Amino acid sequence: MTVYTPAEAVEETGFSLDTLRYYEKIGLLERVSRNASGQRRFTQDDIGWLGMLRCLRDTGMPIATMLRFAELVRTGDHTIPDRIKLLEEHDRQVQAQIANLAERQRYIHNKISYYRSVM
Repeated sequence: MTVYTPAEAVEETGFSLDTLRYYEKIGLLERVSRNASGQRRFTQDDIGWLGMLRCLRDTGMPIATMLRFAELVRTGDHTIPDRIKLLEEHDRQVQAQIANLAERQRYIHNKISYYRSVM
């Protein structure tokens, strides 16, 4: 089984060590195993879960919603419909963010065109 040191987990996930500790403390990340000297050792499953959290975080999901998602996952497969609902709602929010950014980008392009026309 592949295990990752905290430094390797930071490199793999892009989260800071403080964030990894925080996620463990609040329950977003289940208790991370430790070696004989007490140092955290992350499993491939931990890294995969952190990848999911990275995606949710990068797309603006609030930590409270991420905690709800984590709770649903840990509760079992009977929560899959609730997980789908939660992710679909988040997807709608992401789509709205994308539309808003596209509108802002069009504005920027128009401003660039204007400035080029007056040069």
